[in-house]
Amino acid sequence: MENKLQKQMTSRHIMMLALGGAIGAGLFKGSGEAIGIAGPSVILAFLLGGLVLFIVMNGLGRLVLSSDNVQGLSGIIKPFLGDRTADFIDWLYWSLWMVNIIAEAVAAASFMQLWFPHVPSWIFVLILALLTTLINLYSVRLFAETEYWLAFIKIAVIILLIVFGVYLVGHEVWNIGLVDTVSRMNSHGGFAPHGLKGLVNSLLVVIYSYGGSELIAITVSETEDPKTAIPKAIKGVMGRIISFYIVPMILLLIIYRWDTLAATTASPFVMVFQKMHIPFATDIVNFVIVLALFSSINSGVYASSRTLYFRVKDHSGFTSKLAVLNKHQVPQRTVLFCTGTLYLGVILSYFLGDKLFNYLVGSLSYSVLLTWMLISVAAFVLALKKGTRTERFFSGLVILVLGLIFVGILINNPVGVTLFTACIYLAILLSYRKKQVDTATDQI
Repeated sequence: MENKLQKQMTSRHIMMLALGGAIGAGLFKGSGEAIGIAGPSVILAFLLGGLVLFIVMNGLGRLVLSSDNVQGLSGIIKPFLGDRTADFIDWLYWSLWMVNIIAEAVAAASFMQLWFPHVPSWIFVLILALLTTLINLYSVRLFAETEYWLAFIKIAVIILLIVFGVYLVGHEVWNIGLVDTVSRMNSHGGFAPHGLKGLVNSLLVVIYSYGGSELIAITVSETEDPKTAIPKAIKGVMGRIISFYIVPMILLLIIYRWDTLAATTASPFVMVFQKMHIPFATDIVNFVIVLALFSSINSGVYASSRTLYFRVKDHSGFTSKLAVLNKHQVPQRTVLFCTGTLYLGVILSYFLGDKLFNYLVGSLSYSVLLTWMLISVAAFVLALKKGTRTERFFSGLVILVLGLIFVGILINNPVGVTLFTACIYLAILLSYRKKQVDTATDQI
């Protein structure tokens, strides 16, 4: 039996992973929070975030095409940014998914408690941990098929929302005219009721919502013909952003006052389904949110376990024992190690309660931004060597924009979140130095 990961993901799986990667709780639940922060100008925030993501992902596609036998994000950027940065981005991405797994599990438990209020949240987290462990341990094919159908369900609900939204907006246009219908969006404090600060603050939620799209870079080692499948999936990023975020957001803001959408404790999607008199609308959307969260947790276990596997498989000593493949060619010990993080989330949620999710989301926004930044810097270096003037311009532009967004989030994020994230980054940097010292000691 060959002791390496198997290429069991097809172009169909990669396409749906790319489609579903940016659709999670950030859209179904977080959109209401983003609207409350920025008002109707949240459309600009999602559009700006989408343009940035589009450029980042195109850069990622060029990096994949330029590299041979890459393993994880570190393998993609190492030829351009060196060993230290490659090490940093892998551990950064691993810690990002570790934090995200906890955040999504806490959120999923809270939604499931709407149906079963007397069941402790740790029971739901345990169920999620067992499911994701079984799926990820069995085979990468089962993971890919699971994500395929979860993404299919999420996309189907968004399409339904768009169809219902167009019908409701069309009904209003028929009654009061197009101009009056659209202008209602700005009739409650204007297009940007909280000014530029509200727009910048909403980017924190937007970046969190878009995080996960870069996951397809981790699949390189387990994808059939990755140099065809991955760039093909990346090409549709902007179309997905417009279809799944911008269009639904415009429809919601035309149908309802922005402050009404912000005030709802449920998802804004529920309000549209209720307006169409769909039976059990709240339960349907709640179920889809739980599926979206489960999908994110499932993807998080996959991404973090593969990233950890790539980091430890060439090491000697105790850490190398994590890099063991089972009979399905799955790194079982890294999967078990990463799903174990869910139990840490139960303990943290017990002590921090509702504050935990906000802390974790703030930290995730930093990590997503920094991951995108490093990908973009590597793409810029590639463009300087082999790219066109247009590729160099857009790679440089997105680095500047990401830097400005990072500063904006830094100013507006709670100090505790920033310190928590800084401690993670410091630990990653120190671990690299320690490994260098250990290597030097071994050579002596």
